[in-house]
Amino acid sequence: MENGQLIIRTSNDFSFSENLQYLSRSADECMFHLRDGRVTRAIDVEGEPVLFRIEGHPDGILVTVDGEATEGAKAGVERFVHDWLDLGRNLEPFYELGERDPILRDAVRLHHGLRVVGIPDLFETFVWAILGQQITVSFAYVLKRRFVETFGRAIEADGVTHYLFPSAERVAGLEPEALRGLKIPARKSEYIIGIARLIADGDLTREGLLALGGDRAIEHRLTAIRGIGPWTANYVLMRCLRSPDAYPAADVGLHNALKLVAGMDRKPTLPEVEAFAEPWKGWRAYATFYLWRYLNSEAERV
Repeated sequence: MENGQLIIRTSNDFSFSENLQYLSRSADECMFHLRDGRVTRAIDVEGEPVLFRIEGHPDGILVTVDGEATEGAKAGVERFVHDWLDLGRNLEPFYELGERDPILRDAVRLHHGLRVVGIPDLFETFVWAILGQQITVSFAYVLKRRFVETFGRAIEADGVTHYLFPSAERVAGLEPEALRGLKIPARKSEYIIGIARLIADGDLTREGLLALGGDRAIEHRLTAIRGIGPWTANYVLMRCLRSPDAYPAADVGLHNALKLVAGMDRKPTLPEVEAFAEPWKGWRAYATFYLWRYLNSEAERV
């Protein structure tokens, strides 16, 4: 094995191909590039940009770190991939639940091995969630690309430009007009810069949120921030803070998935959405993610 390579061993309840298919869902994604079954992206490791690739391997995931692959860079990339793909999670209890549940069964069988693909950076999670509020996912991707290409750090490699997500410190120094020039709505521009300033000042951290000790305490803290409602708070809990039980009950995609799977002629009401999830407690984030994925894959078949 080459110096810049390492293998992350995975359990039987992980499928690289399923996660690769999820990552391939939008051609407008700007935080990584996919080619020939490999995912290439740039991240910050202790203040330095590091470019790496991941691909499937018989023993799990083969990681290749470009450039001077120091032990620190390799360790940072390994930590990132573990977090990004939620590799420390034992999904057997969830799969047992899914096999018993008529709403989840088809999604679990079709996408077995999929993880809740995360967003390890807290600021990036907030930005993506805020951009996605009350607009289509496709347009949210357009806004994210504009934001990243304008304020992020670019790295050129093999004729391809890779971007690091803009830092909270960089965005904290901006005024809302800078984001509005990218066609990001005024309120969302204000929310993003407000959160950037909280993070840059050290008043909002991933470690501090996790130290609160539970999903409801974290949700209470987050919804006290301007621009953050229960949906965004639970999205952050799911994608960044790694709660397996976060439940964005107001999510339109979740409602559409439940309508499809339950064979309803209308979208479920919020009390019905909550009732559907009663048997899933402890795994509601995974149930939601699988239902999102199932809805998307069914749409692709049409």
